[in-house]
Amino acid sequence: MSLIRYNNPWNLLNNLQRDLYSNPEYNRLNDDDASVATANWAPSVDISESENAFTLLADIPGVDPKDIDISMEKGVLTIKGERFSENVEEGENFRRVERQSGQFYRRFTLPDTADADKIGAKSEHGVLTVTIPKQEVAVSRRIEVKH
Repeated sequence: MSLIRYNNPWNLLNNLQRDLYSNPEYNRLNDDDASVATANWAPSVDISESENAFTLLADIPGVDPKDIDISMEKGVLTIKGERFSENVEEGENFRRVERQSGQFYRRFTLPDTADADKIGAKSEHGVLTVTIPKQEVAVSRRIEVKH
């Protein structure tokens, strides 16, 4: 009789997950629960950084700009809003419903260089653009200890 080593089929996935979550770069980018959907749906978001500002682009087709609330508190940018569904006529039978409606909520932790007082936002062609200017960072200095 020969012995056959048993390999759990989930080990490969578990190892991949462990490696991903132990990666400091992954944890730095996702330390703000931004990837967690906390409402009915979550818009896709791209965030870029230039020398002078951070720019956030969110896909929000069908959302009226008056139904969007953007705030920043303690370095966390919050975007929430609501997309309303179309009125359905009685007797109307859908064969497929894929468009999501309802409330959405996203949060993003910003670095200390983000200037909360100068944030601007605009919505055009279903894309929300939030521009967060950078402010100068205080330079650390050495303090002499007298004796």
